[in-house]
Amino acid sequence: MPSRSPLLDERAIARTLARMAVEIVERCQGTEGLLLVGIQRRGVELAERLGRLIEASEGVQVPRGKLDITLYRDDLQTVGVGPVVGETHLPGTLDGRTVVIVDDVLYTGRTIRAALDELADFGRPRRILLCVLVDRGGRELPIQPDIAGRTVRVGPGERVDVLISELDGRDAVELARAD
Repeated sequence: MPSRSPLLDERAIARTLARMAVEIVERCQGTEGLLLVGIQRRGVELAERLGRLIEASEGVQVPRGKLDITLYRDDLQTVGVGPVVGETHLPGTLDGRTVVIVDDVLYTGRTIRAALDELADFGRPRRILLCVLVDRGGRELPIQPDIAGRTVRVGPGERVDVLISELDGRDAVELARAD
């Protein structure tokens, strides 16, 4: 059983998401043409929360979508026969929009590369930003977040676990160490 150290509790996550929502609006110079796209699993719920925060502060509806990048993975052959593929849903065209990809943890960059490949199949956004709750370092590809809620350095044998109430029954970010 891995040992766990808390990085963010429920209140810290709420504050972090509120700050990230403001930063999204500032970086996008408003909400016109804005589309939040969460990566399945936890990125979808985080995008939903960010959208609600932006709507509350800006008074406008922010469209949201979700990506399942399973078929765009560069290691699909190692996943096995019959990988489970979730839903991808994008409201309307991406052409000319500002798309903000939302994910829980940025690690190697391979998930984001797959998300970019999938988005390219749906249109040509004006701009794409990357927003992550936690940047844990350890990149294998030259991909960096535009907006990161928390940056932590994670050593060998450690991982960052994001728990969200919609899926896990509670909100927390924890550093797990293999014992």
